[in-house]
Amino acid sequence: MTFDSTFKQLTLAALISSLVACSGDDGAKGEKGDTGAQGPQGEQGVAGSNGENGVDATPNTIAIKFIGRYESGEFDESAAEIVAYDAATEQVFVVNANSGMVDVLDISEPSLPVLVSSLDLGTDIAAALGSVASADALGAANSVAVKNGVVAVAVEASNKQANGYIAFYQADGTFLSAVEAGALPDMVTFSPDGNKVLAANEGEPNGDYSIDPEGSVTVVDISAGVASVTSTNVTHITFTDFNVGGSRENELGNDVRISSKSASVAQDLEPEYIAVSADSQTAWVALQENNALVEIDLADNSISAILGLGYKNHAILGNELDASNKDDSINITNWPVRGLFMPDSIDAYQFGGVNYLITANEGDGREYLTNAADESACTAAGGFDFDDGDCFHYLDEIRLKDIEDTGATVNLDDLARFAPDFDTLAEDENLGRIKIVANMGVSGCDTDTFATTGQPSTGCEYEALYTYGARSFSIWNAETGDLVFDSGSDFERITAQRLGDEFNATNDENGGDDRSDDKGPEPEAIEIAQIGGKTYAFIGLERVGGIMAYDITHPESARFVQYINTRDFSVDIEDLVDGGDFSAVGDLGPESILFIAAEDSPSGVALLVVGNEVSGTTAIFEVNLVSAN
Repeated sequence: MTFDSTFKQLTLAALISSLVACSGDDGAKGEKGDTGAQGPQGEQGVAGSNGENGVDATPNTIAIKFIGRYESGEFDESAAEIVAYDAATEQVFVVNANSGMVDVLDISEPSLPVLVSSLDLGTDIAAALGSVASADALGAANSVAVKNGVVAVAVEASNKQANGYIAFYQADGTFLSAVEAGALPDMVTFSPDGNKVLAANEGEPNGDYSIDPEGSVTVVDISAGVASVTSTNVTHITFTDFNVGGSRENELGNDVRISSKSASVAQDLEPEYIAVSADSQTAWVALQENNALVEIDLADNSISAILGLGYKNHAILGNELDASNKDDSINITNWPVRGLFMPDSIDAYQFGGVNYLITANEGDGREYLTNAADESACTAAGGFDFDDGDCFHYLDEIRLKDIEDTGATVNLDDLARFAPDFDTLAEDENLGRIKIVANMGVSGCDTDTFATTGQPSTGCEYEALYTYGARSFSIWNAETGDLVFDSGSDFERITAQRLGDEFNATNDENGGDDRSDDKGPEPEAIEIAQIGGKTYAFIGLERVGGIMAYDITHPESARFVQYINTRDFSVDIEDLVDGGDFSAVGDLGPESILFIAAEDSPSGVALLVVGNEVSGTTAIFEVNLVSAN
């Protein structure tokens, strides 16, 4: 043992002995000292793992009930399309494309909406902008939105291929300002923070496809106020960088559908609808005919990406459809077709810190035509087909049964699963009536007639069949582009169960199975609402009518809640219209849906407001929270 260690042991022993020797009674407890100064804050610890999802103490759901409507008295004239609401004035703003105005309804008594005024858009815009010669230079209003007492309206030019406008009003109807947008502004919306207004400029070609303006997105900075907005506050986002030879040409995937006839990508892309993230940092734009979505960074108003949406396989379980209007039955079954999603309306919400998009997968083909007296006049005008006054210049759809008449053939690997041969498959009661996307799934054509007429020709061979729309709504992860939910064949199954013989009726006459060969019920309008701690989606079915409600709180496991349809299928619509009073028809052709939260509702009960373009009615529903037990 070293000296040092021996010394330490001895010293320790002496200390212990001393303490033992001093083990007398404890003294009195002293007074508590003052609390010392707080020490510096330590570093933040590592975040713990997420806990398990809680369970509702009282399970609840919603129940929708019709309470009233406003009737414009105009049938099939687009007299009630897009709707918006201002809580302070308790007014609903309704796009009336027939009059070219926006109708203002007082809904202080929601069951009895009353027309109080209309916004004279053409007169106001012409008076404000020297570049507009007169009100006659303006066409129809296409969209309306309201935020913080400000009303924004998208208005097309009378020449639809020219640039349109965005007009701003106070909710009391006072005109504030107007700015120029792109060609055919089809939808307008505010960012949630109220600092920007966005318009989707569709840029459609004219009837003979001789003029095709570029599609674009207009962004208006209104952060300094609307009354002083000028062209210096406007940014037009275009797609020229994605043209052949452009700096971003290689970013455009093959699943972004581009027409063979288009002069450029920028001219072919057609913005339809816009959704904005809750933090106002990102916008998503539906390109319906292109079957794609655009992501826009609103920090610098730039395009982040264009995402093709792909297709839905109707040959697999859960994706069945009724494909014929000539089978005298409801026949929802699998067929060898692929449905392009092609959404019309879209909306956005968050779950678990992730952005999700919901899409109403309506589908839309391209059909461009002019009027002609006869076939020779049509041919002289450059048309390729004449049909009862209509001169077709471009058509990208064809019925399956007509494909072989063009000299094209169909060769499907899985044909034997559905029919013994193509002739059987192409019978009217089977798949023959379905409208196929003419320029997809095809190769080997002797001549490129897709670039002129849109139709196939000799030598074309179809190895896959694509059709328009998916007859459903979908939920997408907005950050990855992944499809996380699709309602499959729900819409047709549910409407078949509820409506029976009126299943897949069209929206301007009663009689079932009319739209099975087209796009079925055609989901068009969509709206998201937060109610009772849950997130709900409301989807309007444009053709058969009615509103579908789904609980989408958990995006990957959305579930059906309710279907409500206020249409009367028992009446003869044509007779009622001819008689001048078609009130008994109910509501036809839902074009838009607006949710009003209970705290903003005049009655204190949450509401849905629906614009119906065919019946020209604005319908109002209560949305009540009820027990799910």
